[in-house]
Order: sequence, then structure tokens, then C-alpha cells
Amino acid sequence: MRRAGNLSVLLCWVLLLLLLTSSFAANLTYDHRALVIGGKRRVFISGSIHYPRSTPEMWPDLVKKSKDGGLDVIETYVFWNLHEPVRNKYDFEGRKDLVKFVKTVADAGLYVHLRIGPYVCAEWNYGGFPLWLHFIPGIQLRTDNEPFKAEMKRFTAKIVDMMKQEKLYASQGGPIILSQIENEYGNIDSAYGPAAKSYISWAASMATSLDTGVPWVMCQQADAPQPIINTCNGFYCDQFKPNSDKSPKMWTENWTGWFQSFGGPVPYRPVEDVAFAVARFFQLGGTFQNYYMYHGGTNFGRTTGGPFITTSYDYDAPIDEYGILRQPKWGHLKDVHKAVKLCEEALVATNPNVTSLGSNLEAAIYKAGSTCAAFLANVGTQSDATVNFMGNSYHLPAWSVSILPDCKNVVLNTAKINSVAMIPSFIHQSLSGNIDSSEALGSDWSWINEPVGISKDDAFVKPGLLEQINTTADISDYLWYSLSTNIKGDEPFLEDGSQTVLHVESLGHALHAFINGKLAGSGKGNSGNAKVTVEIPISLVAGKNTIDLLSLTVGLQNYGAFYDKTGAGITGPVKLKGTKNGTTVDLSSQQWTYQVGLKGEELDLSSGSSSQWVSKPTLLKNQPLTWYKTKFDAPAGNDPVAIDFTGMGKGEAWVNGQSIGRYWPTYVASKGGCTDSCNYRGSYSSNKCLKNCGKPSQTLYHVPRSWLQTSGNTLVLFEEIGGDPTQISFATRQIGSLCSHVSESHPSPIETWNTDSRSGMKLGPTVSLECPFPGQVISSIKFASFGTPHGICGGFRHGQCSSKRALSIVQKACIGSKSCRIGVSIDKFGDPCEGVTKSLAVEASCT
Repeated sequence: MRRAGNLSVLLCWVLLLLLLTSSFAANLTYDHRALVIGGKRRVFISGSIHYPRSTPEMWPDLVKKSKDGGLDVIETYVFWNLHEPVRNKYDFEGRKDLVKFVKTVADAGLYVHLRIGPYVCAEWNYGGFPLWLHFIPGIQLRTDNEPFKAEMKRFTAKIVDMMKQEKLYASQGGPIILSQIENEYGNIDSAYGPAAKSYISWAASMATSLDTGVPWVMCQQADAPQPIINTCNGFYCDQFKPNSDKSPKMWTENWTGWFQSFGGPVPYRPVEDVAFAVARFFQLGGTFQNYYMYHGGTNFGRTTGGPFITTSYDYDAPIDEYGILRQPKWGHLKDVHKAVKLCEEALVATNPNVTSLGSNLEAAIYKAGSTCAAFLANVGTQSDATVNFMGNSYHLPAWSVSILPDCKNVVLNTAKINSVAMIPSFIHQSLSGNIDSSEALGSDWSWINEPVGISKDDAFVKPGLLEQINTTADISDYLWYSLSTNIKGDEPFLEDGSQTVLHVESLGHALHAFINGKLAGSGKGNSGNAKVTVEIPISLVAGKNTIDLLSLTVGLQNYGAFYDKTGAGITGPVKLKGTKNGTTVDLSSQQWTYQVGLKGEELDLSSGSSSQWVSKPTLLKNQPLTWYKTKFDAPAGNDPVAIDFTGMGKGEAWVNGQSIGRYWPTYVASKGGCTDSCNYRGSYSSNKCLKNCGKPSQTLYHVPRSWLQTSGNTLVLFEEIGGDPTQISFATRQIGSLCSHVSESHPSPIETWNTDSRSGMKLGPTVSLECPFPGQVISSIKFASFGTPHGICGGFRHGQCSSKRALSIVQKACIGSKSCRIGVSIDKFGDPCEGVTKSLAVEASCT
């Protein structure tokens, strides 16, 4: 009887648990206006964070900062090649722990959009596909092909089943409210002919058959079949319309910046333009918007695609690569989110009523019963305007949107920033703080020479020149092409005064040519054209000569129709040309010896544990094909850490066995195209706002704090072309200054808006400063001016008029406090120039 009683108690607990689970489970649907959760339409602000581009230790802070910034949803791709590097062998550990990432988001109270794809693009190696797909007989990727569809379905089902087992779908009480199948296929589907349409139809049916209980989306797919929601990607999606009147208007990728390439400058996107795009989207009927990226992160290891995508994937995102808030972008967008959410009740209740207020001037009104919200837009790029709306007058700067949650009071204008700006800086220190000179630092380094040419037992001989990706299966960046050729003493190549040229043509991405064991020259492609053609002057000797060509990839193609068929490597021709006598010998069809990868890779030198390291008083510097190793202590404190690879050429680096990615500080961006400032007014494009022209594309490489020990860390480098490792230094990411610049015409801080009483709106425009890190206080005021100051944070200057009291008023209000707030008004500062709109600019330091 006792056992029966225990059993009945257990059953009661099970029933109670089931009831609790079902009560948390959300009934998630959608209609023409919005996603509907628990019978209620919702406005959603989302942001992309890709779990493998940061670390599990960083995830909670990134998610918290996203929530603090006003996000409701975190969006991530699922990276097939990361999780199934070998067919049927899965890896979900460490940075690959997808379930842990989703649960981290859920723990913060946010939702998840899981973009399974499984093609992701994402500037990720091979677009996220595992390369073994390429070798399945009869396969054709991303089309109506049975072998491909079988593999795609198997992986998609695997991920869905994982999520179901952990009860992570909203239909089970979990955080996942959306899933995506395929990705931007509509951009390139015409190349696949009629099979594209049947493939998309199949993908939609396959996804919905997995019964997740949440909607599926396809971005950039105008013919996505119901019930799949087609969505928009781009810098602007306000004009986008879904293909069905049953689907809401959704924006899956609002590009906050752009990716960076080796050999290219650094793109950025002004926050005023991002805010304008967001407000326009909600003004014209949108209810789900996602930032790509909200935190871009780092392309660790060999995960970059492109080719030529940098290791940094910062993307000018609101949270930077190191996990620090990018201000004022993060703060201003937070205000935009608050303003939009104040309009939520009206936004989801009805469609907008859009009317013209004049040339390039527009009003959109959402009115349902007593609820009213409005958006006033000036989409002109040149002139500010004053408009009359519902009996009131409003000033609209060019290329801006004002948001009126009550159809009367402006809570925010996208061109007017209330948020602080912050100047991040990198503080450098040597790898070994107790060593002063570079000679002494060099004594801590040891090295191993990577053999030139063939050194591994698995080398093989083939006639002709082989395509690289088919040969290496991308297990390494490197493929050796080696040839021995005999030159007779009377051959023209050895005539007195004759100069021989080695001509090599490659599909890319870069190559190094060695003649008789010595580096003779190198060549590289670029992000616009990966192909390489070199003509290298060489000297040959009578008798045997060895030609060793090291071909390398810099991330595989990730985008475009049939991108998977894009080749790499030295496909020829390879010729010897006598420049004086005109003799040419084509070596392409000869018997070449091949070696996949490096000897050092086979010996696992990246772990630092080999017994072959050489340590001598004089360090081997500026030599190609050299492995280096040193020990170092971690920089003190908790600031994010980078390694500055100035002085090195090109290669890959590992810290305590973890790859921090490819480094290439010698690849310098072209000098043209950058401007000191970028006008946010007018349509943005990826080459509109550029910085860092004429400088190395990337010198600083992120090392996550969680990868470091206090002391005894191991740094290993593989240097391809030669460098001086003693020039390497640490840099810690810190905040130098914080600033604010607010005019008398700015709205009150948005947090003072009170929808019940409008009393808070009487506060007026305000400068607010707050130190970014716990325990900090404002220690000094570097600049303060009320009047007509100009310039940007770090470069403010007094204008023609300035209140003499400004500095002392700001110092009294702020120094010694973690945060301070100062009203921007003549009542506080006096009126140094009557009849002119004045502003307050402040730059402060925190310690």
C-alpha cells in the first residue's frame, strides 16, 4: 500500500508538471499585422549574435546588454560545418554549444529566432556547408537534387529534434519563436532554372513537416509558399511588402554596418541613418525588425569566408567585437526602441494611414479608438522642414523621422541623439612586462622552421596541376605544388646575362614561390578578384632545380549562385620565360608532387607541446615559413584583450591551443575612398562611409579573456612570409572619454515620457553622462561649452558664443558621481547669444 501511495503522489507531481509546462507554452501564430503570442499581437526588436563568434563566458553579458538595449529577440544562424565537420560526427561543445546559447538567451527573458538555413552565407567559410557535401556522388547544392535534399533534411531535422528534446520551442514553453529555412535564395535562384521553384517548395514543405509549433520564414524569397513568411534583408526595408496579405511585414537583416576584407578599409554606418531606417520601417507597417549584427564578434580559427574576410567581424554593431557598447549607436537605438514600444498598442491594432505633408514629407497615423500614434518623416537629403500636423507645428531635420506616441508630442527624432558617445582606445603593453628591450624579449621566443616543399609521408605525384579545394578538402589552408627540373648548362635560361621569369597563374587566393629552397616572390588576390597571376624574376642553376609553390586559401566562397563550384589553387599555366631570348617552357603538364597541409600541422605545433622547438640567444627573424612560440602573462584587470600583430607578415595564431584566427597586418587598404566624416543623410551603401584607408586592414586580434590564465600562457604563430615577433604587443580595450552634445531643440530624455500624465515631458532637453563600468566615477571634465560648440567627441571646440559658466556648472554636477544629468537651457547657463539655438557639449573622463 505504501508503494501504491508513493506512486499516486508521483503521478500527481507529473500531472502538475505537465499543467505548468502547458501553461507556459505559448500559442504562437501570426496575421497580416504581426506575430501573435498568447492571442496578442506584438512588436519585436531583434538583434543577431552568432554564438561561435564569441565565447560561452561572453554570452550572458552580451545577452544582458542586448536586453538593456531594448531587444526582445536574439537571432542566430546554425552553422552546419561547425557542428558536423565529418559526416555523422557532431560537435556541440564550447563555442558550438547551441543549446546552451539558446538557454542563455531564455534565462535573460528574451526570445530566439533560430535561422537553421542550413545555408547561412554570413561571410562564413563555404557559406556554412560542410565541405564533405561536395564529394557526395551526384550532388548539386541548393537545388532540386535528391542527394542534397536528403542531407539538408537530415541536418535540419537533427537541429529541430535537439531543440524539441530540450523543450526550447515556444510551443513547448521555450524561447524559440521563429525558425528560418534557406537564406537569401531569391537573390540567385534564377541561375538554377525551373528546379529552383520546386526546391523552394520542397524546402518549405520539409520545414513545416517538422512540426515545431512556431512559424518558419524565408528571407529574400518573394515566392515563398504559405505558410512560410517571406522577409526582407537590406539597409532599408520600409518599402518591402510580404507576398501574402496573411503575412506580417518582417525585416530579418538590418545591416548595422558592413563586413571587412583583408586589403580593404573599415566600413561603418552612422547611427542616425540606422535609426532613420528603423523608424521608417515601423512607420510603414513593420512589426518585426532585426539588426545584423547587434554583436558581430570574431571569426576564430579558419571560419572566415569571402574569401579575404578579416578575422574581425565587428560589423560596426551596437556591441563591438570585444563586447563593449558602441556609443552613441547602442544608446540612440535603445531610445528608438523605447519610442517604438510606446506606440506598440496603436501599431499592432491597425494599418497606417499615410498622407503627404509636402515634397519628401510624410505622416503615418495609427489610430484605433482612443489610441493614436504618429510618425512624421522628412525623406529629403538636403533641407530641414517645418510641417503642420493635427494643428501643431513640427521641425523635421533632413533624413529623419519624429515619433509621436500620442499623435501630439515628439518623444524622439532619429537625427537628434540624446545618448552619450564614448571613445574606445587600446592601451598597449609588451608581451612580457618585466622585459624592457626587444632583444631580451626575443630570448623568450623559440622557433621551428617549416620545411620548404615536400616533407610529409602522405605526399603524392600527379601529372598536371590540381585544383586546390578538391585536393585538400579544406582540411588546411595550404597545398604544396613541387617540381624538380634539370637545366642543362647550355640551355638559354643560363645564358650570360639572361633573366628568367617564373610565370604562375592561380585561381587564388594567394601563393608563395620558392626556388631551390629560397622564397623568390609572392602574390595575392583580393576580395573583388581572388585570382593571382605573378611573374617573378628567378635565378636557376645548371643541373637540378626545385620549384616549390605554396598555394593557400583565405576562407572559401560563401555567396553566389553555384558558389560551391568556385575553385582555388594553381591551375596554371606555370611557365619559365627567358626575357632576353624569348624562350618559354610550360611546366603545367609535368609530374608534380603534392602535399596537403604543413608538416607543423601534422606535428600539432599549434598546441606548443612539441619537443622540437629551438631556443637560441639570437632569435630567427624575418624568415618565411617559421613557427614561433613564447610564454606570457595575461594583462592585469578585466578589460578585453587583443594582440597587435604589427611587425608580422601573414599567418595564423594560437593562444593556449585555441586559434584566434588568421592575421595579415601587411595587407594594406588602398588610400582612396575614406572621408573624415560621413553625412548620414541619403541612402547608405557599403562603400559610403569608410575609414582606415592606406593602413593595414587589421592589426588587432581579439583574445577572449576566458582563454587566458593569469600566467604561463602559450602563444604560437605560424608566419608565412617573415616577421619580427618581438614587435608583437598586447592591447587592452578601454574607454577613454564619454561625451554628450544636446541642443535646446532636442526632445526630453525618452525615459521621462509618462503615458499617463505628460508631466515628465516638461523636463526639457538634457545631457546625461554615466560611466560605463562598475565602480567608476566621473573624475574630470575635459570640455564643456554651452552656446554654439562644434566638432565630435574627442575634438569638441568652442563656437562663436559660449557661456563662461558652463565648465564650472558641469564640474559641480558631475565630478565624483557615477552619473549626472544637466538640463540644456538658458535658465541654467545664461544666454550667451540671443536668437540662436544653443547646445551643450561635454567630454568627461571616468576612473
